Amino acid sequence: MDFPRASGVLAHPTSFPGPHGIGDLGESAFRFVDWLAEAGQRLWQVLPLGPTGYGDSPYASPSAFAGNPLLVSLSWLAGDGLLTDADLGAGFDSPRHEVAFGRVIAFKLPLLRRAFDRFRAGAGAGQRPAFEAFCRAEASWLDDYALFMAVKDAHGGIPWVDWPDEIALRREDAVPAWRERLRAAVRYHQFVQFQFRRQWGELRRYANGRGVRIVGDLPIFVAHDSADVWSHRDLFRLDASGRPTVVAGVPPDAFTDDGQLWGNPLFDWERSATTGFGWWIDRVRTALSLVDVLRVDHFRGFAAAWVVPADASTAAAGGWERGPGTAVFAALKGALGDLPFLVEDLGLITPDVHALRERLGLPGMKVLQFAFDGGPENAYLPHNHDRACVVYPATHDNQTTIGWFQTRPDAERQAIQRYLGRDGSDIAWDLIRLALASVADTAILPLQDVMRLGDEARMNTPGRAEGNWSWRYLPHQLHPGLAAGLGELTAAYGRRPLSNRNGVDPFDYTVPNTTHPLR
Repeated sequence: MDFPRASGVLAHPTSFPGPHGIGDLGESAFRFVDWLAEAGQRLWQVLPLGPTGYGDSPYASPSAFAGNPLLVSLSWLAGDGLLTDADLGAGFDSPRHEVAFGRVIAFKLPLLRRAFDRFRAGAGAGQRPAFEAFCRAEASWLDDYALFMAVKDAHGGIPWVDWPDEIALRREDAVPAWRERLRAAVRYHQFVQFQFRRQWGELRRYANGRGVRIVGDLPIFVAHDSADVWSHRDLFRLDASGRPTVVAGVPPDAFTDDGQLWGNPLFDWERSATTGFGWWIDRVRTALSLVDVLRVDHFRGFAAAWVVPADASTAAAGGWERGPGTAVFAALKGALGDLPFLVEDLGLITPDVHALRERLGLPGMKVLQFAFDGGPENAYLPHNHDRACVVYPATHDNQTTIGWFQTRPDAERQAIQRYLGRDGSDIAWDLIRLALASVADTAILPLQDVMRLGDEARMNTPGRAEGNWSWRYLPHQLHPGLAAGLGELTAAYGRRPLSNRNGVDPFDYTVPNTTHPLR
């Protein structure tokens, strides 16, 4: 699809302020949407919305379909009569500027279970028909996810490959037996997903009503310890016990002698093709029922992936293997029509990746922080952009622009100042202006840069196992002055909201309401 000239802001809901230790889908989320609309922004980009996994990362989720329970607003549940003021009255003693994930989990999950217990006892009776309808409509993934989480809880959270073989390997009679044995726990996880979908759906409708479309994130790989791999072992390269034979990573480069060993299992693309890429179709359909546009993470893996033997100690032992190319995208288009995709084509990008993206006609990413360590031919410099791309000052994996500029070598800092014609004293907004001025159809701005924050607000440092994903802003930092200033720049560079010539919003996309059998 063609994207209109527009701009937006990158901010994950966990970064919102609020009383319960983590941003959620409650009042602060709606206030953020209002702020975006006041600033003339058409897009709100989020990170993956699934439950977080190892290192609290949204990219290491136990499900490619589920929503994050920690995003469910407890205040909203209280308004529904599923929690009381007394339940929430003690408050939560947590740093206001960061998420202390361990403490948040210990605080929120028992309250979600309390809300479920009240629901079972008859509270929130008006929600029951919608809950039952949700369970039926989403059964293709929800049944396996809820059972996976219930069995995982019953085994103290250990990986599924360490469960008893009967349920780890889903032997014929084991799944219904465990589903019956853990009926209440399964129902609890279905309930939490229902509440997430209900709250997120209201927030998305509110955003769309204010002219804001949501850009979601679709990681190519999934976690091994996930409901997806457990319930579809045949789609992954695993041994007879369910353990990976090969894993994903990236090769050594100028920054890492050993490369990066991610550990995600690799897809068996040949097997996926025999199913018509049904799991992928269902995954993308579900994602597009939650968001309006999808950023496809690690797009290069569809051209070729760095494949590492599972027993290797570093990624240096790996090698390139060809991916599925256009085949999976053809299957998606055949089932779902023209899709609103943009692709992450950063890192070690070879000509085959560019060729694949161009054959598919999908916009890639241009990051301004990558633009100044070479000459005028650098592809990330705005004078080399074309319309069919998305420009960012930085992404969630980068330093904030202020932190980045402060750590540049003198020669690079001088090159930045020459290119901008500025002294760098307001470098965050200098790069925001540069992004908005680009010919790129889409510009996405990190909220930390809009707020002129330093590296204390960095979201993620790749390769660091802990201490990521925790940044939160304080209520006073999202103020009308920022919206007014950003709105002025947005208008100056022709990115204010506009409909196309026939009056139809060019971001509108309806997911075809068809199902695709996985087997």
